[in-house]
Amino acid sequence: MSLSINTPLLESLPLGQRNNTRVWMKMEAMQPSGSFKMRGVGHACEYYAAQGAQRFISSSGGNAGLAVAYAGRKLGIPALIVVPETTSERARYLLGLEGAGVKVHGQSWAEAHEFALSVSTKDDAFIHPFDSPLLWEGHATLIDEVASDGVKPDAVILSVGGGGLLSGVCEGLQRNGLGHIPVFTAETEGMASFKAAHQAGYPVMLPALTGVATSLGARQVCQRAVEWSREMRIEPWTVSDQEAVDACLSFADDHRTLVEPACGAALALLYTQKLPLHEMNDVLVIVCGGSTTTLSALQQFTKSEK
Repeated sequence: MSLSINTPLLESLPLGQRNNTRVWMKMEAMQPSGSFKMRGVGHACEYYAAQGAQRFISSSGGNAGLAVAYAGRKLGIPALIVVPETTSERARYLLGLEGAGVKVHGQSWAEAHEFALSVSTKDDAFIHPFDSPLLWEGHATLIDEVASDGVKPDAVILSVGGGGLLSGVCEGLQRNGLGHIPVFTAETEGMASFKAAHQAGYPVMLPALTGVATSLGARQVCQRAVEWSREMRIEPWTVSDQEAVDACLSFADDHRTLVEPACGAALALLYTQKLPLHEMNDVLVIVCGGSTTTLSALQQFTKSEK
């Protein structure tokens, strides 16, 4: 049995009415660990478990780490998650709740990542948060499910952090005969590493990351994401932190589901009607989720900006 689940594909009447089209939501926030990461991480962990891995190691205080922790608990394999000092107490609590070991190291994800690699042994399986073909294979299954539900979208909207979801979705679109449709990517203005890479034609290391959408916080996207931008029509868009948070709050009202600002970035493109969706009948948005956000945190950000 797969560690990830088939998630609902729901039509959004509020978003459809705003954009004069049908908007379909792939509800990845419903995955057991709270985000789409469960697909790729679950697939990778199942693979490494079959190879005899004695421990899973990852470097993420967010959705990827929680997916690894969940997979370890379900497979009966210990998991060590290395997180930077900036990781919230809530995230650390949730990782512990899954039974994972938590090691705090460094000021940034990059420092935590290097430490995680340094303590990995030949008996361990290292699960990268976004840069792995196994992850992309797992993420691609969400498009397989959309196709099996009979929806053929005219465009896909998704958020980009390190590029793992984008790479998986593009793989899924290609193998389902949908490689010709545009993909609109969303990032917050302080986390726009994919937009920088798209403009340059190669992965660009941002000097710094700023803003509320911490799950988008990869200073450099994976190479495969940039390659996909040469093979398919991919258009990068950015939104403000406030637009992302506002989208999360509106989405909670409209669809009774709480998501984090990283997911709110994609939803904001629809709530603010930024995209050229005229003459499109069916638009798919990946509601990628977010395990560590809370309603009070979203409301607090809004108060602090006023």
